[in-house]
Amino acid sequence: MSADLLTDPRVEAHPFGNFFFADTKVLMMGTMPPTPDKWCMAFHYPNFYNDMWRIMGKVFFDDIDYFRVGDEKRFDAEKIKAFLQAYNIGECPSVTHVIREKGNAADEHLTVVATVDLSKVLAQLEQVKWIYTTGGKATEVLIALVNQSISDPASPYFNPSQTPYKLPKTNQFLEVNAFGRAFGIYRLPSTSRAYPQSLEKKVAAYRAFFTLAGILPALGS
Repeated sequence: MSADLLTDPRVEAHPFGNFFFADTKVLMMGTMPPTPDKWCMAFHYPNFYNDMWRIMGKVFFDDIDYFRVGDEKRFDAEKIKAFLQAYNIGECPSVTHVIREKGNAADEHLTVVATVDLSKVLAQLEQVKWIYTTGGKATEVLIALVNQSISDPASPYFNPSQTPYKLPKTNQFLEVNAFGRAFGIYRLPSTSRAYPQSLEKKVAAYRAFFTLAGILPALGS
């Protein structure tokens, strides 16, 4: 980040950062949470009206309210953290610093100032075989990082014979070779209610991914 941006009052650091362990097998990659006034907990996907933790509850425990605290309008952050660790799922935001052009977290109103050092992250996570994104902006950032690593002559992973990767469509994936390893990138639908898809279809999409990634057993197995 340039010195000018370091002093720009509009620049906001990601409040949560990475959450993963040495045995993490799958990385979840989004962008920025909403502003703190919309949080129901201090952890990733903190908006009670974002359906991430409802989807995860339904996919893994057949209970849409599995992570909800009773009848309260909040999720249990510690229960979520324990779940992520137990199922080898990590959180790795694609961005570290942004400017909210309209004061919200909508993709179209986020200016990315600094991105995650994905090479450094993956160096810590030898078992990661999949990275999945939860929105368009995160997918764009991730693919740009991958392409930069293979196209920059100064990169230790420079590979001039590799054609740049294209953005996958929602519910599609790419097999990539970057940062000295092979892994999959899977684009899942946003869990924001602003994304025009039913909760049932989102649940099905997330279930299909976690089955493919080997986190969930295949049906009938």
